[in-house]
Amino acid sequence: MPTTCPTVYTVILNWNQPEYTLDCLASLLDSEYPALKVLVVDNGSTDGSPQLIRSRFPQVEVIENRENLGYSEGNNVGIRCALQQEADYIFLLNNDTVVDKKMLARLVEVAESDPQIGVVGPTMFYFDPADRVWGGENRIHWKKAAAERGSMGRSVSREELERQPPHPADYIDSCAVLIKREVLEKIGLMDSDYFINFDDLDLNLRARRAGYRVVYVPSALMWHKVSAAMGLASPATTYYMTRNTLLFFWRHAPGIWKFTALIQVLARSLRTISAWSIKSEYKNDIYRRKRAANLYALRDFFLGRFGKMGPDVARVCFRE
Repeated sequence: MPTTCPTVYTVILNWNQPEYTLDCLASLLDSEYPALKVLVVDNGSTDGSPQLIRSRFPQVEVIENRENLGYSEGNNVGIRCALQQEADYIFLLNNDTVVDKKMLARLVEVAESDPQIGVVGPTMFYFDPADRVWGGENRIHWKKAAAERGSMGRSVSREELERQPPHPADYIDSCAVLIKREVLEKIGLMDSDYFINFDDLDLNLRARRAGYRVVYVPSALMWHKVSAAMGLASPATTYYMTRNTLLFFWRHAPGIWKFTALIQVLARSLRTISAWSIKSEYKNDIYRRKRAANLYALRDFFLGRFGKMGPDVARVCFRE
């Protein structure tokens, strides 16, 4: 790297998961990129996370939110702080990740190579098995009303990825995404209407529509423990994924695809609800709650209820 490097502020969101956050910080602070600052935004934890993080990593700035503001607005708290402190880049990183030493340097190198590149991201592996791709080369399919992580589930070697040049993607997951300062100043921050899920697609799409390129860097590597915050298939995940899929495609799908997307997502949701209602293997408490969460998601989309789920939904999603 050159002697003078752009300053990168990494924003990591924590919510009652200090064990994940500490592992993430240990790998990030071992990075070979010299101009790195780290902000941990604690999203209203009740388990003493902020104190533990400060004691283990005193060089890290910890911001404490009084309540859980969600993924979108929680990250926005960190982004605003980074912009106030003259960050050149903001790197959003999930706390349930570990990163390769060279990852950040490679992302910055690509971002600096072209003023039109506004958003870049690495190859994201599953944490276990560690050679299986989770995301990176991502596409939005307007016709199918779906987002797709290219090569997801494929085993790939580091050597193979080293040979692949950076190339365009429709979006980079906010699990690990580097964003130029000017992009955020031009398009604004994450949309808190989503609370969590699809807020990253929304941000990437707004960047592209503002004239910036979104680029995937295969040789930049990290590993993701996947959906640690809410659970891979929890009722809460069901609620936000269903509601926010409808919200994203209704807001952004071009032309006639806006209406076909609405029909397709509704049809998929109703088929799922029917299966969970009829088939014997789904007749248990978790699927009853997921079915209720799906129905609440449809209701709230049509009523325009966005942001954090309401108390009635939370009672279903988080019941002990």
